[in-house]
Amino acid sequence: MPNQQPTFQQAMEITATWLQQWDNEEISDEVLADRIGEMVASRDGARGFFVVTLAGDSALMDRMPDVVAGQLRSAGGDVVDLSVRNLAMSTAMALHHKRSGDDNQQAGSERVTLRCTELLRLLEPILVKERLEQLLEATIDNAGADVSFLERWGYDDEQKRAISSSVYAIAAA
Repeated sequence: MPNQQPTFQQAMEITATWLQQWDNEEISDEVLADRIGEMVASRDGARGFFVVTLAGDSALMDRMPDVVAGQLRSAGGDVVDLSVRNLAMSTAMALHHKRSGDDNQQAGSERVTLRCTELLRLLEPILVKERLEQLLEATIDNAGADVSFLERWGYDDEQKRAISSSVYAIAAA
Protein backbone atom coordinates (compact mmCIF):
# COMPACT_ATOMS: atom_id res chain seq x y z
CA MET A 1 0.00 0.00 0.00
CA PRO A 2 2.92 2.44 0.07
CA ASN A 3 1.97 4.07 -3.23
CA GLN A 4 -1.77 3.95 -3.00
CA GLN A 5 -3.96 5.00 -0.14
CA PRO A 6 -7.17 3.11 0.60
CA THR A 7 -10.56 4.75 0.52
CA PHE A 8 -12.51 4.85 3.75
CA GLN A 9 -14.59 1.85 2.64
CA GLN A 10 -11.53 -0.13 1.55
CA ALA A 11 -9.81 0.65 4.85
CA MET A 12 -12.76 -0.77 6.78
CA GLU A 13 -12.80 -3.96 4.70
CA ILE A 14 -9.03 -4.46 4.85
CA THR A 15 -8.95 -3.82 8.59
CA ALA A 16 -11.77 -6.32 9.21
CA THR A 17 -9.82 -8.97 7.30
CA TRP A 18 -6.61 -8.26 9.22
CA LEU A 19 -8.37 -8.35 12.57
CA GLN A 20 -9.98 -11.68 11.77
CA GLN A 21 -6.57 -13.08 10.81
CA TRP A 22 -5.02 -11.67 13.99
CA ASP A 23 -7.83 -12.93 16.21
CA ASN A 24 -7.39 -16.39 14.62
CA GLU A 25 -3.61 -16.16 15.21
CA GLU A 26 -2.94 -16.38 11.47
CA ILE A 27 -0.72 -13.26 11.53
CA SER A 28 1.68 -12.09 14.20
CA ASP A 29 1.49 -8.93 16.27
CA GLU A 30 4.45 -7.57 14.31
CA VAL A 31 2.89 -8.18 10.90
CA LEU A 32 -0.36 -6.61 12.05
CA ALA A 33 1.53 -3.62 13.45
CA ASP A 34 3.35 -3.05 10.16
CA ARG A 35 0.08 -3.20 8.24
CA ILE A 36 -1.61 -0.84 10.66
CA GLY A 37 1.27 1.60 10.35
CA GLU A 38 0.69 1.73 6.58
CA MET A 39 -3.09 1.99 7.01
CA VAL A 40 -3.10 4.89 9.45
CA ALA A 41 -0.64 6.87 7.33
CA SER A 42 -3.64 8.32 5.46
CA ARG A 43 -6.66 10.03 7.00
CA ASP A 44 -9.20 7.77 5.24
CA GLY A 45 -7.14 4.73 6.15
CA ALA A 46 -7.04 5.77 9.79
CA ARG A 47 -10.78 6.57 9.81
CA GLY A 48 -11.63 3.15 8.40
CA PHE A 49 -9.25 1.45 10.78
CA PHE A 50 -10.81 3.09 13.82
CA VAL A 51 -14.41 2.47 12.75
CA VAL A 52 -13.70 -1.25 12.66
CA THR A 53 -11.37 -1.55 15.65
CA LEU A 54 -13.21 0.70 18.09
CA ALA A 55 -16.74 -0.55 17.46
CA GLY A 56 -16.01 -4.13 16.37
CA ASP A 57 -15.72 -7.38 18.27
CA SER A 58 -11.98 -7.94 17.79
CA ALA A 59 -9.98 -7.97 20.99
CA LEU A 60 -7.25 -5.75 19.49
CA MET A 61 -8.27 -2.59 21.34
CA ASP A 62 -8.83 -4.51 24.56
CA ARG A 63 -5.42 -6.19 24.61
CA MET A 64 -3.29 -4.13 22.27
CA PRO A 65 0.20 -5.50 21.64
CA ASP A 66 3.03 -3.07 22.37
CA VAL A 67 4.17 -3.10 18.72
CA VAL A 68 0.70 -1.98 17.58
CA ALA A 69 0.60 0.74 20.23
CA GLY A 70 4.03 1.88 19.02
CA GLN A 71 2.81 2.16 15.42
CA LEU A 72 -0.23 4.16 16.48
CA ARG A 73 1.88 6.41 18.71
CA SER A 74 4.34 7.12 15.91
CA ALA A 75 1.50 7.91 13.48
CA GLY A 76 1.15 11.30 15.17
CA GLY A 77 -1.53 13.96 15.11
CA ASP A 78 -4.13 12.40 12.81
CA VAL A 79 -4.42 9.32 15.01
CA VAL A 80 -4.69 11.50 18.12
CA ASP A 81 -7.30 13.73 16.45
CA LEU A 82 -9.44 10.79 15.31
CA SER A 83 -9.16 9.15 18.73
CA VAL A 84 -10.31 12.33 20.46
CA ARG A 85 -13.19 12.78 18.03
CA ASN A 86 -14.24 9.17 18.55
CA LEU A 87 -14.09 9.69 22.31
CA ALA A 88 -16.38 12.72 22.01
CA MET A 89 -18.84 11.07 19.63
CA SER A 90 -19.10 7.79 21.55
CA THR A 91 -19.56 9.63 24.84
CA ALA A 92 -22.33 11.81 23.42
CA MET A 93 -24.00 8.83 21.74
CA ALA A 94 -23.93 6.77 24.94
CA LEU A 95 -25.98 9.50 26.60
CA HIS A 96 -28.30 9.71 23.60
CA HIS A 97 -28.91 5.94 23.71
CA LYS A 98 -29.43 6.06 27.48
CA ARG A 99 -32.11 8.71 27.02
CA SER A 100 -33.88 6.62 24.39
CA GLY A 101 -33.67 3.47 26.51
CA ASP A 102 -31.51 1.54 24.03
CA ASP A 103 -29.34 -0.44 26.42
CA ASN A 104 -27.49 -2.40 23.71
CA GLN A 105 -26.49 0.70 21.74
CA GLN A 106 -25.58 2.47 24.98
CA ALA A 107 -23.29 -0.41 25.96
CA GLY A 108 -21.65 -0.35 22.53
CA SER A 109 -21.02 3.38 22.74
CA GLU A 110 -19.64 3.04 26.25
CA ARG A 111 -17.27 0.32 25.02
CA VAL A 112 -16.00 2.64 22.28
CA THR A 113 -15.50 5.40 24.88
CA LEU A 114 -13.50 3.04 27.09
CA ARG A 115 -11.39 1.89 24.15
CA CYS A 116 -10.72 5.50 23.12
CA THR A 117 -9.76 6.37 26.69
CA GLU A 118 -7.27 3.52 26.86
CA LEU A 119 -5.90 4.29 23.40
CA LEU A 120 -5.37 7.96 24.20
CA ARG A 121 -3.36 6.94 27.26
CA LEU A 122 -0.98 5.07 24.93
CA LEU A 123 -0.49 7.78 22.33
CA GLU A 124 2.04 10.64 22.32
CA PRO A 125 1.25 12.47 25.60
CA ILE A 126 1.99 16.01 24.41
CA LEU A 127 -0.17 15.64 21.30
CA VAL A 128 -2.97 14.06 23.35
CA LYS A 129 -2.85 16.81 25.98
CA GLU A 130 -2.99 19.58 23.36
CA ARG A 131 -5.84 17.92 21.47
CA LEU A 132 -7.88 17.25 24.61
CA GLU A 133 -7.41 20.85 25.76
CA GLN A 134 -8.81 21.99 22.41
CA LEU A 135 -11.87 19.77 22.90
CA LEU A 136 -12.35 21.02 26.46
CA GLU A 137 -12.21 24.61 25.25
CA ALA A 138 -15.19 23.86 23.01
CA THR A 139 -17.18 21.85 25.56
CA ILE A 140 -16.63 24.19 28.51
CA ASP A 141 -16.10 27.65 27.01
CA ASN A 142 -17.88 27.16 23.67
CA ALA A 143 -14.72 28.46 21.99
CA GLY A 144 -12.04 27.21 19.66
CA ALA A 145 -11.72 24.90 16.70
CA ASP A 146 -14.00 22.12 17.99
CA VAL A 147 -17.12 24.27 18.39
CA SER A 148 -18.13 23.57 14.78
CA PHE A 149 -17.49 19.84 15.31
CA LEU A 150 -19.81 19.78 18.33
CA GLU A 151 -22.43 21.90 16.57
CA ARG A 152 -22.35 19.75 13.43
CA TRP A 153 -23.43 16.76 15.52
CA GLY A 154 -25.95 18.81 17.52
CA TYR A 155 -24.63 17.91 20.95
CA ASP A 156 -26.51 19.56 23.80
CA ASP A 157 -25.10 20.91 27.06
CA GLU A 158 -25.49 17.62 28.93
CA GLN A 159 -23.64 15.76 26.18
CA LYS A 160 -20.89 18.38 26.24
CA ARG A 161 -20.55 17.93 30.00
CA ALA A 162 -20.33 14.16 29.49
CA ILE A 163 -17.61 14.68 26.88
CA SER A 164 -15.70 16.89 29.33
CA SER A 165 -15.98 14.18 31.97
CA SER A 166 -14.59 11.61 29.50
CA VAL A 167 -11.65 13.91 28.79
CA TYR A 168 -10.88 14.32 32.48
CA ALA A 169 -11.16 10.52 32.98
CA ILE A 170 -8.17 10.03 30.69
CA ALA A 171 -5.89 11.83 33.11
CA ALA A 172 -7.45 10.23 36.18
CA ALA A 173 -5.81 6.82 35.86
